[in-house]
Amino acid sequence: MLRSLIASLFVCLSIFVSNADDWPAFLGPDGAARSGDSVPTTWTDTENLAWKVDLPGSGSSSPIIVGDRVIVTCYVSGNGDGKRQVLCFDKNTGKEEWSVDFPIDYREDGYQGYITEHGYASNTPVTDGQDVYVFLGKGGVHSITLDGKKNWSVDVGKESSNRQWGSAASLVLFEDTVIVNAAEEAKAIISIDKTTGKERWRQEAGMLELTYGTPRIVTRSGGDQELVISVPGELWSLHPSTGKLKWYAKSPMTGNVSPSVIVDGETVYSFGGYRASGSIAVKAGGDQDVTDTHVLWENQSSSYVATPLLHDGRFYWIDDRGIAYCTSAKDGEVVYKERVGNLQSGRPVYASPVLVGGNIYVVTRKSGTFVYSPGDKFEPIAQNVFANDETDFNASPAVSDGKIYLRSNQALYCVAD
Repeated sequence: MLRSLIASLFVCLSIFVSNADDWPAFLGPDGAARSGDSVPTTWTDTENLAWKVDLPGSGSSSPIIVGDRVIVTCYVSGNGDGKRQVLCFDKNTGKEEWSVDFPIDYREDGYQGYITEHGYASNTPVTDGQDVYVFLGKGGVHSITLDGKKNWSVDVGKESSNRQWGSAASLVLFEDTVIVNAAEEAKAIISIDKTTGKERWRQEAGMLELTYGTPRIVTRSGGDQELVISVPGELWSLHPSTGKLKWYAKSPMTGNVSPSVIVDGETVYSFGGYRASGSIAVKAGGDQDVTDTHVLWENQSSSYVATPLLHDGRFYWIDDRGIAYCTSAKDGEVVYKERVGNLQSGRPVYASPVLVGGNIYVVTRKSGTFVYSPGDKFEPIAQNVFANDETDFNASPAVSDGKIYLRSNQALYCVAD
């Protein structure tokens, strides 16, 4: 009996160790956007660059990491035969392990307007350590083994949006399901069985239009779990097992909402709305309309694209106009708001910040990666540029085993000491 218990414990510990360095989803484990690893604060094309591989196509999706694999998605254009690709590389060497093609054999939104800003491969995959789940917008949701074999594919909608802004939300896992914000494709949130690809539930609502953030799971002290998402004008909580509405709160975020919600214990924070119209903090729990009972604060300080980083009671981000923000998680009030220098004009930042080894890393689109410390002022430690890559860097970084991974429309990079 004792030998069996020891063997079982060894297996559990082995699983834990093997997964300890994974970056399995958008913004890492639980979407917390943080890593205790120590990675370089400076790099160039010749300094601290462990490897670089050219990619076959563009993409704004972030890399994910599982075991020794780093996985990214791309859009590869062609003469009437464009396709999306899922590619897997060895995280230590950059050697390509496999690639899987998903041809575009349907009418895609035209390459115009905001789609030209982020492209056709903007949804970050997710992994449970056994399979990889990929959302390709109107190309559907797919399950792939870690060896690159297709398990199943599901069409989640091909609705033609009158705005044609494209898809952006990333997948989230809950127990034995994959949950997808298919607002752009079907004005619906959909739960899919991980094993079979069969639909478990679907929550449709017109209010989901212009909802681009990734849903998150809240686990309350009693063990009850909620699926939370920010939609224009409201914050929602759904039963993650059924899709039924638990509660909602009115919010100041009107218009399109791009940042993902941020979960801290039982508190849910949301930013966004058209031209960063506001932010809100809501206590999870309650029933139906909880606006008067559970809203902790509202504020006009906000982020339009990036999901802010929560660290030690403060939020940090650089917005798409090139302004560095720090605000209080207690009330949303601004601690500092400073213009970032040495940025190309236009919309200079789309990526979300991550905290690595005590420093904040923010990838800009064309002006490198800023590294700075949390605190009362914005004081950059470094601005790291790959001079040989003039394409957009829209993706947020991934971190694993003392290495930070960056991707542009041209290449995938591994930075390490």
